[in-house]
Amino acid sequence: MQTLLIATRNGHKTREIAQILGSTWEVRDLTSYPDAPEIPETGATFEENAAQKALTASLRFDSVVLADDSGLEVDALSGAPGVYSARFAGSRATDEENRFLLIKRLKELGTEAAKARFRCVMVLASHGAVLDGFAGTVEGKVIPQERGQGGFGYDPMFIPDGYDQTFGQLPAATKNSMSHRARALGKVVEFLRGKELGASIQESERAMRRVGSKAS
Repeated sequence: MQTLLIATRNGHKTREIAQILGSTWEVRDLTSYPDAPEIPETGATFEENAAQKALTASLRFDSVVLADDSGLEVDALSGAPGVYSARFAGSRATDEENRFLLIKRLKELGTEAAKARFRCVMVLASHGAVLDGFAGTVEGKVIPQERGQGGFGYDPMFIPDGYDQTFGQLPAATKNSMSHRARALGKVVEFLRGKELGASIQESERAMRRVGSKAS
């Protein structure tokens, strides 16, 4: 079983990543390490925040670290809440408070639905160096009301294209098959498998050279 350390203390996010990856991966996060420092999100973009979290954590741990920064972009609100999705209603806002403010803003616009997307950026880092970055999006719309109890964050307000239910209503397996996080994570797994394959090929080539030198 492979282990992946996530630079987060968001249990919802960790569980979702674990569900997407399946039983072949052991997913851990910073809650397993009480002494790990809090990592501020001061970047202006998802990419900057994800890199900041991945790099900071990678300096403390020997394993490869994955960081995720994601959020909801509403076109009618000029892309808000965007990178401020987790703190839309304040630095210590709850999911419920963030949704309440978004519903208020949408009602002020007088719209029954607004085009939106969930965006996720993931960064892999090791020993203070970025290995690569990966992105995923899912298009849809947000409505000024909550439907369903599933998911977290803005899920009860977001209806993906091609569906008439929110992420809060759809089964977790359905959401995880197409979400922004699933799409970014699929690219992460492909990258890691490529690294493993490359390492195996290099080891095989070294072994062949050793055999060849002995034969000569």
